Amino acid sequence: MDSRTEKSQVMSGYLFALGSTAIWAGNFAIARALNQSITPITLAFLRWTVAAIAILPFALKHLIAERALIRRHFPYILITAILGISLFNTLIYFAGRSTTSVNMSLISITFPIFIIILSRIFYGERITFNKVAGIALVIAGVLILITKGRLSSLLSISFAPGDALMLLAALTFAVYSLLLRRRPKEMSLWTLQASTFIVGAILLFPFFLWDRSTAPAVQVNAGLVLAVLYIGILASLTAFVIWNKAIERIGAAPAAMVYYSMPLISGILAFFVLGERISVIHFYSLLLIVPGILLANWRKA
Repeated sequence: MDSRTEKSQVMSGYLFALGSTAIWAGNFAIARALNQSITPITLAFLRWTVAAIAILPFALKHLIAERALIRRHFPYILITAILGISLFNTLIYFAGRSTTSVNMSLISITFPIFIIILSRIFYGERITFNKVAGIALVIAGVLILITKGRLSSLLSISFAPGDALMLLAALTFAVYSLLLRRRPKEMSLWTLQASTFIVGAILLFPFFLWDRSTAPAVQVNAGLVLAVLYIGILASLTAFVIWNKAIERIGAAPAAMVYYSMPLISGILAFFVLGERISVIHFYSLLLIVPGILLANWRKA
């Protein structure tokens, strides 16, 4: 591969990573924008139903060829679907009812810190000084965010419900990410992704029926349909595909560094689309959270 081709591959890799990050940032904006139009459970069920239908043309042959693997490893698929599909994004949509999309995106990027702690507990991975210092910075950034800079209020702290739900979502996603390490080696990513989409939607179905019997009727309009298609096709399927393309071309670590630009992208979207105010508190929080995550994940070459 000549240098020009290599540069092109690297550039496209970073663009893929930035594109998927921007799509996921849009998911937070939609969660916030639709908080009064549709209930979180209904939105989550519609998202994963659309995602399951959208992925089938690409994954059907893999599902058929690996059906024996699916039966053998179904307990693993079930737990992964509960955490990564049914629970994680439903928590995000509940959080969108009582906090801003900027707060949601800032808190969401703390999930690598949970991964560091859980990796120590379950895999015995060493926690270095860098990781401890990084964790301290991230915690400080989150505390500044949720106390709005008034750290003295920690003595009588009362989390905004949405902030607490986003922390729970980040913990859920960390456990889900650790489970992905244990993916059966012989199972393709298409099979895992499609099977968890389908199982996750099925698990949400009874809650969807209960939700529809107790909540007000959803007012279907063009905006709602477009939003569901966005989160079902773009945020679930398209972002997954181009994220993996990014990892193929530039590697997982550089792609993860691009992911940490999500609060910036989310803030821009929230400002222009939702009219949310961005304050100096968000800036100070970002100055602590992002360097903290980078420091916690830094290692010598």
